[in-house]
Amino acid sequence: MSTLVGRQAPVFELDAIVDGVESKLNLADYIGKQEVVIFFYPKDFTFVCPTELYAFQEKLSDFEERGVKVIGVSTDTAETHWAWLNTPKNKGGIEGVKYPLIADVAKTMSMGYGVLGGDYYYDDDDELQFEGDAIAYRGTFFIDKEGIVRHEVVNFFPLGRNIDDTLRIVDAWHHVEEFGEVCPANWTKGSEAMAATHEGTAEYLSKH
Repeated sequence: MSTLVGRQAPVFELDAIVDGVESKLNLADYIGKQEVVIFFYPKDFTFVCPTELYAFQEKLSDFEERGVKVIGVSTDTAETHWAWLNTPKNKGGIEGVKYPLIADVAKTMSMGYGVLGGDYYYDDDDELQFEGDAIAYRGTFFIDKEGIVRHEVVNFFPLGRNIDDTLRIVDAWHHVEEFGEVCPANWTKGSEAMAATHEGTAEYLSKH
């Protein structure tokens, strides 16, 4: 599956838990209208996943201050999402998480974003089969106001992601848009960027 970076983000309408209530969530209500971070995770009621969902919750105000909508996605049902959201942290739940959680039960969104941990195929008897894990990898996508994917990173199941780096990417994109400069390796908000020229690179490297 080729990268989505530089392409229009796929849009889906799926069941979700939004503001504590089961409803439909249409990504078209957000994508192309404001910046969005969509993150996929493997399963509810597991081990690494709650650490990530709480980590996004802890930084939610930082994303909102930057005008970014955060949306989580897994292949669990909306009912399972709701049960997990209503289970206390000390019992393996994610009580207190406030952003929407999409239920990608048919796995269409996970396939559309290229993060499903397996593939469908037809066997010798022309029967549809699935090989691999029918759950999502830990994919994170940053989508700009025009609906274009500007960043994606995908981790294998045991590898938790770094939410601070997702914020760093948001800050870097905002810097690029505001100042027309590019952001070098390990750039963080407030640090020096550089002009997108050979001279700009040379000047930056001479200082570092």
